[in-house]
Formats: sequence, C-alpha cells, structure tokens
Amino acid sequence: MTSATRLAVSCLVLLLAVAAPAATDGWDPAAWQGEDTLELRTTAPGEDPHWFKVWLVVLDDQLYVRLGNRAAERFESNTSRPVVSVRIAGKEFADVTGESAPDMAAEVAAAMADKYWSDVFVRYFAHPLTLRLKPQ
Repeated sequence: MTSATRLAVSCLVLLLAVAAPAATDGWDPAAWQGEDTLELRTTAPGEDPHWFKVWLVVLDDQLYVRLGNRAAERFESNTSRPVVSVRIAGKEFADVTGESAPDMAAEVAAAMADKYWSDVFVRYFAHPLTLRLKPQ
C-alpha cells in the first residue's frame, strides 16, 4: 500500500469516526432489560428542562416506555418533540426520538405487567402514549 493510499484510508476512518452519531455510542436496549426505570427530559415552552422517571421494557431489541397523562402532556408540549434526552444505566443520550407506537401498546402493557408487580394497580390508570425510543 502506498503512503498516499494509507493516508487516504486513515482520513476516511477518521472522518467516519467523527461523523458517527454520538447518541448511538453505548445505545444498547438489550443490556437494559433489567433496568427498572429510565429518565426522560422534556422542555415545555417557557420552562426549564424537566427530568422524570418512567418504567421501561425492551421488546425485539427496541426500548419502549408507556406514558401516563401527565408525562404524555409533557412529551406533547416538549419544545424539541419528538426529540428528548434519556438517562439510563448511568448513561445519558441527548438526542433520542420518541416515536408513537400505538400498535405496540397492548404488547408493551403486557410486558410491563410481567416485569413490574405494582402494575397490578398502575394498569388501571390512563396511559395514552406508548413510545419507542430510538437514538438519532
């Protein structure tokens, strides 16, 4: 390999490393199956950012949360919607997209019931929004 080729390959590797989205570094839903909660950060118009905890489940290597009325309102009024920040397992991800997943609501609810003993009570509260969380 010529020195020019080595230089070109090195530049390409460096460029790819710099261009890779930082939000995906360490994003590993399968590793978080045992976590009880994660934190979401939203910012309502005219307010400071607000972090709140929610339960989570991992289905088919995708991370899901089920939001009650208050949390769903915070998400819907979020100034950067559908982008939120997520804290989980000691890591923070600044740019995560919350995708509405109504087609997964029943499956997520069933997984929550299996995972959390107190869901025997919580399931009777309204949960108008099921989100699939994905890094940008």
